[in-house]
Amino acid sequence: MEWSEVIANPLLQNLPFKIELNKFGKLLMSPASNNHGMIQGQLAGALWSKHPDGKVITECSVQTTDGVKVADVAWASAGFIAEFGYATPYPKAPELCVEIVSPSNAKIEIAEKVDLYLARGAQEVWVVYGDERLEVFTHTGRVADSAFSAGIRGQIFG
Repeated sequence: MEWSEVIANPLLQNLPFKIELNKFGKLLMSPASNNHGMIQGQLAGALWSKHPDGKVITECSVQTTDGVKVADVAWASAGFIAEFGYATPYPKAPELCVEIVSPSNAKIEIAEKVDLYLARGAQEVWVVYGDERLEVFTHTGRVADSAFSAGIRGQIFG
């Protein structure tokens, strides 16, 4: 299955699940909770207010070597948007990709998504946990903080 088929399929619209594709074109679905949606909204708002020079994208699809993955929140610079517009899925990851961990996510699954987004060009990947933890990853591994997150932790966990 191709991503264009997924987004055009009326049976897959308005599901309470996040949908992705693996490298074999098989659907992967993860249930979303209201807490997940609340954190997603807070992150999007905080990024929008702190980094208005770019665009915030929720449910941002990125073509990876393991199929289409969907970042819960992403931030893309004006240059990224000028180059790729709103292609679906993006052939390259925006500068920042954020994954909000759900109870159904395995630790290895999140680690693989971090690696996939970084391999597709993300400068940073955040992993957000409902217990008020934010982990930041770059091409050098896990780091203590980032330029993107300055002043944002308090807005999403306050």
